[in-house]
Amino acid sequence: MQQVSKQLVDTTPIWIDNSAQLAELCARWRQQSAVALDTEFMRSRTFYPLPALVQIGDGKHSYLIDNLVIEDLQPLRDLLLDTRVVKVMHSCSEDLETLERLLGAVPEPIFDTQIAAALTNMGAGLGYAATVQQLLQIELPKSETRSDWLQRPLSESQKNYAALDVAWLPLVYGMLLKRLRELGRLDWLQEDCAALVQAARNPEAPELYYQRVKGAWRLRGKQVAALQDLCAWREREARQLDVPRNHLLKENVCLSLAQDLPKYVATLPRPGLEGKTLRLYGDTLLHIITRAAERTDLPAALPQPLNRRQGDELKLLKKKSTEVAEASEVPPEILVRKKELEALVQADRPQLEGRLLGWRRDVIGEPLLTYLTQLRNS
Repeated sequence: MQQVSKQLVDTTPIWIDNSAQLAELCARWRQQSAVALDTEFMRSRTFYPLPALVQIGDGKHSYLIDNLVIEDLQPLRDLLLDTRVVKVMHSCSEDLETLERLLGAVPEPIFDTQIAAALTNMGAGLGYAATVQQLLQIELPKSETRSDWLQRPLSESQKNYAALDVAWLPLVYGMLLKRLRELGRLDWLQEDCAALVQAARNPEAPELYYQRVKGAWRLRGKQVAALQDLCAWREREARQLDVPRNHLLKENVCLSLAQDLPKYVATLPRPGLEGKTLRLYGDTLLHIITRAAERTDLPAALPQPLNRRQGDELKLLKKKSTEVAEASEVPPEILVRKKELEALVQADRPQLEGRLLGWRRDVIGEPLLTYLTQLRNS
C-alpha cells in the first residue's frame, strides 16, 4: 500500500453489489501490499454472527461489499487468503469469526491496529475512533453503532459510517507500522496477530468449556465429569441450533445439575430448568449426568481460589508486572493476564506456558519467574 495523505482519502462509500465488480476490484487489491478490512454483522439471537456487510479500504476509497446479494464471493475469499496482502483491521476477533462464517476462511496475515497501538504506548484496548483521533486528529461519528445492518437498503448514514471504518485505517496502519519498526516490535505484533488467526480457525474444544464456569472449583470427581459433559453438550447443541448458549441452558443450571447429580427426572426441575426447557432437554440431561457418573476418566478438580500466601504473591507479581510495563512502555494487561499470574502462584513449580513462551518470555515471563522464585526462597 502506497503512503497516502489525508487529502487523498475519499471517504464517500462505494457500493458493490455484483460479482463482476467484486472480482475486478479484488484482482486490483491483490496487487497492493495491504488493504483495510472490516465487517458489520448482527448477533442477538444467534450463536454465530450474521454477516451483513464487508468493508474494504485501499487507501484512496472505501468500498462496501453487499454479501447478502453477491452470488460469487470467491474473489473476496482469495484476497483474504492471499498472504502477500496484509489485512489491516482494528480489534478484529469478532470480524475474523464473521468472515470465517461468511467465507469459510480466516484472513491471513492480519495487522490489528488496536494491538499495534498498545505496543506503541498509546494505551490498551483503544477503540478505532480514539486511535484515529490520537493519530490523525479526526473525530469519527458514533451514530450507527447499534444499527440494523441486515436491513436493505442501508441508510446513507449507515453507509457513511461503515465507509469511515476503513477510510482511515490505511493511514493509521502506515503510522503504526513505522513506530513498531522503530521500536523493534513488529515481530511482537505479528506473533499476537498470528495467534488471533489460529484462535479463529480453531475454536476452543467443547470439552474445555466447563473450566469457565464460576464456582466449578467446588466440584469433585463425578461432579466435575458431569459439569464437563453438560457444558460440552450445551456448546455443541448451541452451535448446531445456532442459538446463544444461555438461551439453551444457563451456566448456573449446568453447575447446579453437576453438583446435585440427580438420578430421576422428578429431581431435575430447578430455576432455569423448567417448562419448555425441561420438556425438551430433561431426558437428555439426565442421560448425560448418568453417563458422566459412570466415567472412569474423571477430570481433575479445578484450581481453588487463591489462599492467603498465593494472594500476597499475586499482589507482588502484579506490582512487578506494572514496573516492567512502565519500563518497556507497554500496558501491563498487554504483557500478562491475571489468569496467567494466578497460574504462576498456584503452581508448586511455576513454569511459563502459552503466550508467555513467545516474545513475552524475555520481556515479562522470565523476570516474573525469577522474582517469584526469590520471593519463595526469602
